[in-house]
Amino acid sequence: MKILTTPRMDRCIGCHSCSLACARLVNKRFSWEAAGIRIESSGGLSSGFIAKRCLACDPAPCVAACPTGCLKQRPGGGVTIRRKLCIRCGECVTACPVDGVAVDELGDIFICLHCGRCVDFCPHDCLEMGGAEMQNMEEEL
Repeated sequence: MKILTTPRMDRCIGCHSCSLACARLVNKRFSWEAAGIRIESSGGLSSGFIAKRCLACDPAPCVAACPTGCLKQRPGGGVTIRRKLCIRCGECVTACPVDGVAVDELGDIFICLHCGRCVDFCPHDCLEMGGAEMQNMEEEL
């Protein structure tokens, strides 16, 4: 299974290309709020940026907190989302220790699925996929 990592965030210019690629290609929306990876300033333009995303916890606290089974643990870490089961309660957002679960104004949740689609859109090569081969996680979206 592969996991999205951010080993070169010192190169990040905060362009949000990765976030917009995720929102558009994975979640079929064009909004920073609909991305599984979010770029934020780490304290100012001169101090760089951080990437907020799922860190592929195993076991994932968001899965344990979900009352409907919307989130399902992936073998080796991370989650898959079954959106039809989501009741927009926000328990997964509260349970995530790294702020890796985002919620938009409608209450829809967005989590990095470690699909890697954002990697090619980063103009400064800040992101990469690491680990063993993974299964297709979008089948349950």
